[in-house]
Amino acid sequence: MKKFLSTLLLGLSALLFSHGALAAERGSAEEATALTKKAIAYLKANGKEKAFAEFNNPNGQFKDRDLYIFVFDLNGKTLAHGTNPKLLDKNLLDLKDADGKLFVKEFVDVAKGKGKGWIDYKWPHPATKAIEAKSTYVEKVDDMLVGCGIYK
Repeated sequence: MKKFLSTLLLGLSALLFSHGALAAERGSAEEATALTKKAIAYLKANGKEKAFAEFNNPNGQFKDRDLYIFVFDLNGKTLAHGTNPKLLDKNLLDLKDADGKLFVKEFVDVAKGKGKGWIDYKWPHPATKAIEAKSTYVEKVDDMLVGCGIYK
């Protein structure tokens, strides 16, 4: 009986630690907001050219686990993207998620309207490639929006 309880406790501990490790691989809403604000401060201090180069660096200071910075102009054109350089200089205003939601248009609408906020949609996770629920924080800066999202 003692061996059974020890084995059971060991199994439960492993399960709890593996769940914690999975959660640690994903960024939180607070971390996404903080990374966005850090990126905005960096942009203002260093200018677009240097900031965009840093945001586009997949090993730079604006990439943390599944968190990364992106920047769009207010017409939907990608100015920086931390995980997909193929999106640079492309207008994604009409890009739809798995449910047909025009989420980049919503980014722009929130930036032009309230100036900042969260948008929910579905998007492939960069590591697993599986379609997942995602929520992205965007904030307007001059004629651009800077954002960072979390996978839920």
